[in-house]
Amino acid sequence: MASVFSLMGLSAPQTVAFSIYGPIRRSDLPGLSARVCAMLHERAPTVVLCRVDGVVHDAVTVDALARLQLAARRHGCQIRLTGASPELCDLIAFMGLRDVIPGT
Repeated sequence: MASVFSLMGLSAPQTVAFSIYGPIRRSDLPGLSARVCAMLHERAPTVVLCRVDGVVHDAVTVDALARLQLAARRHGCQIRLTGASPELCDLIAFMGLRDVIPGT
């Protein structure tokens, strides 16, 4: 199943929330990144809450989250994870990205 991107809307003037779920394949990364970049460009948030309780905890997911964080920083904002499982948090820490992907 391809990853699905779901925009939840504005929760404050400078905050946007969305969720990603499903197993994320490497081939999903360009499309996911493009959708998030379009949302960042359109809404210009300062903080983005990314709900991740529906993702698989694997290296591809961590890669996707790191890419999304890079895109967010290029747009002058930051992504914070919500709903991250302990396994995903452990994997992010193991990969040395705890400081890069807040909320873990």
